[in-house]
Amino acid sequence: MTAATAEDPAAAVLDQGSGPALLLLHGWGASKELMAPLAQRLRGYRVVAPDLPGFGATPPPPQAWGVDEYATWVIAVLDRLGIERAHVIGHSNGGRVAIAMAASHPHRVARLVLTDSAGVRPRHGPAHRWRVATFKLMRSVSRQPWVPRWLRDLARGRAERRGSADYRAASGTVRTSMVRLVNADLRPQLARLTASTLLIWGADDEETPLRDGRVMEQLIPDAGLVVFEGCGHFAYAQEPDRFCHIVDVFLRGATS
Repeated sequence: MTAATAEDPAAAVLDQGSGPALLLLHGWGASKELMAPLAQRLRGYRVVAPDLPGFGATPPPPQAWGVDEYATWVIAVLDRLGIERAHVIGHSNGGRVAIAMAASHPHRVARLVLTDSAGVRPRHGPAHRWRVATFKLMRSVSRQPWVPRWLRDLARGRAERRGSADYRAASGTVRTSMVRLVNADLRPQLARLTASTLLIWGADDEETPLRDGRVMEQLIPDAGLVVFEGCGHFAYAQEPDRFCHIVDVFLRGATS
């Protein structure tokens, strides 16, 4: 595995305002544009929101990346912008990257906000394991040159249908990166976090359920959880004014 050591690919970045640096990391399948409403509301900060590799206007990673490579890439973006230390808000997969950043580069993260964050690998039952096993079998069959073409095409089609919507939408290094990311369990890193952490969760989140937020609250040494009733996976977008008010109060309580 070769870790990302520089800003490659070059990032498309929203960079506006002045004050303490505030880094916004979007979720899978999104872009900095979805974070723009937060940037407009969070006054008094230098808000930086990159398109993560493979999304928005930033090209895909040069090879399959895991969470550590994404985190290292984000650090390289901050270096290029001359930002030594920043508050970080991460949503979904952006939260996964933020956790890796805060664990590996604690001096670069002032305060951390995780909203409907990924990072806790779910425990699946037999039905899910069977679907995964058959998906892997169909994918394997589709790649065997000795298998008749018609059977390879059939297996490929069935494998595609068994994959998630995000998996089907991805391709190339983005798809292979997704496999690495979703299989990462960051619970060991959570226990190492030193940044004060605010967790904001939608009570009805079905993608990263509230129980994940409660696990994070238990494992992160200095963490508090706020639950938005009636909201789903995009709680920050469903109630942006409330979200930004709570975040602003939290960040302005920072002592460093």
